[in-house]
Amino acid sequence: MTPPDYEYLRKLLKDQSGLDLSADKQYLIESRLVPLSRKAGLAGIPELVQKMKTGSPSLVAQVVEAMTTNETFFFRDKMPFDHFRQSIMPEVLKARASRKSIRIWCAAGSTGQEPYSLAMCLKEMEPQLAGFKVDIIATDLSQEVLEKSKAGLYSQFEVQRGLPIQMLVKYFKQNGEFWQINPELRAMVQHRKLNLLHDFSQLGTFDVIFCRNVLIYFDQDTKINIFSRLRKAMEADGFLVLGAAETVVGLTDVFKPYPDKRGLYRPNDSRSANAPSGMPRVAAAAGM
Repeated sequence: MTPPDYEYLRKLLKDQSGLDLSADKQYLIESRLVPLSRKAGLAGIPELVQKMKTGSPSLVAQVVEAMTTNETFFFRDKMPFDHFRQSIMPEVLKARASRKSIRIWCAAGSTGQEPYSLAMCLKEMEPQLAGFKVDIIATDLSQEVLEKSKAGLYSQFEVQRGLPIQMLVKYFKQNGEFWQINPELRAMVQHRKLNLLHDFSQLGTFDVIFCRNVLIYFDQDTKINIFSRLRKAMEADGFLVLGAAETVVGLTDVFKPYPDKRGLYRPNDSRSANAPSGMPRVAAAAGM
């Protein structure tokens, strides 16, 4: 791959997805795009770039998807899900006792392990949720990974990564060489294609936002912009969960760290802690 080809791909990925690759990440592009080139019947990355330059929107979309599909697994990093069960949900249940509805957004939900991990957590606390309407919205840039998430079908390798055996037995059914999450849990998660670089105000407001292991790939200005828009998509007393290598500290003051809970943040403003923001709430039927 020539330096001009690499620079072309870096700029394209930055413009299309926010992915900010440093000059030393050529190996990453090669590992992801050489297989894609072969699949498209092309000799290699130079030919792939040439075809993209001459106009092939579908190929551009495939390149962006190949470069932005990140590894995920059930209950990844464990701590955020402990926070969800022990800190987030008890507070949200108390604050929404009169409204009886809760909205959760998994931004960059990938192939579904994160939203389904949250769905399993919620099923485990079903008695406390009696009478509540709970929506989980999973979004991702890639239609391909969203389709996999919708199917809820995982290999033996995928279910062995992070998923406790008792959860596997309780919530999955074996389907040949694969395991399928049960229909009840699949019905708890709504899917929508979304690019975080674009406007997402149409999603409405949320009580909890998981936005983990995606902002790490963006440059500082893009992160600041997304944090600002995430704040507008959150209730005044909501919760933001970031990945272990991500933080708002030093970037923005629209969120503040939750005391003694790494990766957990609250909106930082002067509004009453229990007052909803008043932004329009979008029903599940609105295209999701």
